[in-house]
Amino acid sequence: MSYSKLSAPSWRAPPETVTLGKNEVHVWRASLELPSSQVQALQHDLSEEELERAKRFHFQRHRTHFIVARRLLRTILGRYLKTQPSQLRFRYGPQGKPELDGEAAQRALRFNVSHSYGVALYAVTHDWEIGVDVERIRPDLAGEKIAERFFSPREAAMLRALPARMQQEAFFTCWTRKEAYLKAKGEGLTLRLDEFEVSVVPGEPAALLSVKGDPQEASQWSLKELDPGPGYVGALAVKGHGWHLRCWQWEE
Repeated sequence: MSYSKLSAPSWRAPPETVTLGKNEVHVWRASLELPSSQVQALQHDLSEEELERAKRFHFQRHRTHFIVARRLLRTILGRYLKTQPSQLRFRYGPQGKPELDGEAAQRALRFNVSHSYGVALYAVTHDWEIGVDVERIRPDLAGEKIAERFFSPREAAMLRALPARMQQEAFFTCWTRKEAYLKAKGEGLTLRLDEFEVSVVPGEPAALLSVKGDPQEASQWSLKELDPGPGYVGALAVKGHGWHLRCWQWEE
């Protein structure tokens, strides 16, 4: 186990009936790798808009992962709402952040989704603003030039100061924490990655350290490291404190 995974929660099999408390955040981990015969059946529960989005992917594997990810999202949310997956409707914020629409929107259920190379994370809660991100560790992307381009000068300096064996994981640790925060804010690319800082050193608690132009912003947020599995890094961002995290392993 690497140092940066020491504080990450473990994944457990969910109870038959999952109850989401008011001060709880649930994160589900799932594999998107399914036989093509099963993928065909899953499409029946998706909307026309989702099917059109799936067609835009050039590679079949990416289309498959999108279809499975959306069907799992509907299934997981349906468990909390006691609703059939096909009955759920979604709307999207100005920067594309998904929300429930229709009658389900009145239940104040918030969620966020991320997937990378066949691994998906789903975060679900009541009322809290949340964002989740998962990335596979790819050595070709964890370069010093990319860090200097997208990270703050202090973050880039912290990465350079680490031993070489730790830099790749630290790069994606930083990246996922930033992405989780951006997704929770729902601001997409309107907030640049170098305009806020997060903790990056493996072994340090996940934290939003500062936000340019807003000295109070960082204190309003909680960040939590997640362990999606070997070769992956994950992070959760929640606006607020005093919440309890439960991590479930999806099996179907």
